[in-house]
Parts: sequence; structure tokens; C-alpha cells
Amino acid sequence: MSESDRISLAALLARLGLGVMFIAHAALKVFVFTVPGTVQFFQSAGFPGALAYVTIAAELIGGAALVLGVYTRIVAVALVPILLGAASVHAGNGWVFNAPNGGWEYPAFLTLVAVIVALLPHERFALGARRSRSGGNRLVRA
Repeated sequence: MSESDRISLAALLARLGLGVMFIAHAALKVFVFTVPGTVQFFQSAGFPGALAYVTIAAELIGGAALVLGVYTRIVAVALVPILLGAASVHAGNGWVFNAPNGGWEYPAFLTLVAVIVALLPHERFALGARRSRSGGNRLVRA
């Protein structure tokens, strides 16, 4: 496997993992905590309740875009504020996520992964990829 192949595979795995995580967290907010419960939690954390709807939509749509490989760089950067918001909510709970109410290291790590996905070179295993005239792959909608 060439270095280019390994980079493309690494980009694919990072993108898929991040996308699935966002979809799972959106589903958690809808099906476990419920939308009204999520709104209430956002308000208790000092955020406007309407931001819960925006967050759920961004996690679901952004996660799907990452899984499909559409606008991956833009989507990864756009989701960083959500991750930083999650880290700020958990900041007072300590380092590890098994601390009461969860720690801040998991959202901080996911922020790092989102930045890495945004910085990775164009990926050929994405819906937004297409063959260039020179025969190589490039991501059209990165």
C-alpha cells in the first residue's frame, strides 16, 4: 500500500468515525434525552434553548455529510464550535469522561479530530471525489 493510499484510508476512517459520532449524538439528543429535554439542558447550561435545535440539526446533517464525504473540510470546520461548546459544558467536571456529568477530554479530542479531518488532503473515498483529467483523484467539494 502506497503512502497516498494510507493517507486516503486514514482520512476515510477519521471522517467516518467523526461522522458516525455526530449522528449518534444527534440520535441520543432526540431519542434518549428527547428534544424538549435537550432544550431544557441547553437552557440549564446557559445557552439559548433554540440552540439545541440548531445543534441537533448540525450534528445530524453534518454527520451525514461527513459519512458520505460531501464538503468534508467545510463541514468539519463548521462543527468545531459545537464541539467547543460541549467541551465548555463539561469543563467543570474534570478531565475524564466517567467523572460525574462527563469530563471535557472527549469533546476536546473530537475537536482535534475535526481539525485533522479539515486539514487532511483531498480524499478519494468520498462522494465528493471524482477523477481529474490527469487520472488522479481529487475532492471536488472539500
